[in-house]
Amino acid sequence: MGTQDPRKVKDIECWLTDMDGVLVHENQAVPGAAELIRRWVDTSRRFLVLTNNSIYTPRDLAARLRSSGLEVPEENLWTSALATAQFLKSQLPGGRAFVIGEAGLTTALHEAGFILTDQSPDYVVLGETRTYSFEAITRAIRLIGDGARFIATNPDATGPSKEGPLPATGAIAALITKATNREPYIVGKPNPMMFRSAMNQIEAHSETTAMIGDRMDTDIIAGMEAGLHTVLVLTGITQTADIDAYPFRPDQILNSVADLIDAI
Repeated sequence: MGTQDPRKVKDIECWLTDMDGVLVHENQAVPGAAELIRRWVDTSRRFLVLTNNSIYTPRDLAARLRSSGLEVPEENLWTSALATAQFLKSQLPGGRAFVIGEAGLTTALHEAGFILTDQSPDYVVLGETRTYSFEAITRAIRLIGDGARFIATNPDATGPSKEGPLPATGAIAALITKATNREPYIVGKPNPMMFRSAMNQIEAHSETTAMIGDRMDTDIIAGMEAGLHTVLVLTGITQTADIDAYPFRPDQILNSVADLIDAI
């Protein structure tokens, strides 16, 4: 499938790409993904692999991708946890946060200079975790009621598991919102903030940056709103028949990332 403007790919200096459905599918590398990453590394292209999952640190994530057959350097991984930590550091340097989440989020906030506490925090920060504690959720509700600002890393309502869907950040955020009447500020996709923080990380400019994704409702809309060249691949959630249901279109539609290798 072609592009509306074939010259644009040659003009791209920096690449952002989603992970699940684009580079990996059910813990297996998508054909062409390893070659594309190798091409970027060999040609010193600035790129980041983005994920809304806030569980893992970049080191953990690099190890997981390696087991899937993808060699992605730690510094080329950007998670909603890192974006959230960067956002909060810009808002209130050295602030205090009560965190529901795992190492990816707590490490990112520590490294951003935040104090993690359940005593008079400035923020309640909700991220992904495998074991949501009712006690922690109750504490979060009471702290928000006492004036802490409510932040969530991402809006995903469910996450995958071998047994089926698991409740994720968005579902727990809805529970807290119902109990407090406070909506969280969500940093991850589809908030273009996620992409802007990623571009800041690699000193990219929107005019020469592309976003590769498999979802019209997160990757493509956020990329479009951030002013990026958008590339939809059909190896994940969105299929050709789904595209017309949306009032916007990607700049480019490809079968998979393998179709980009020769264009770069």
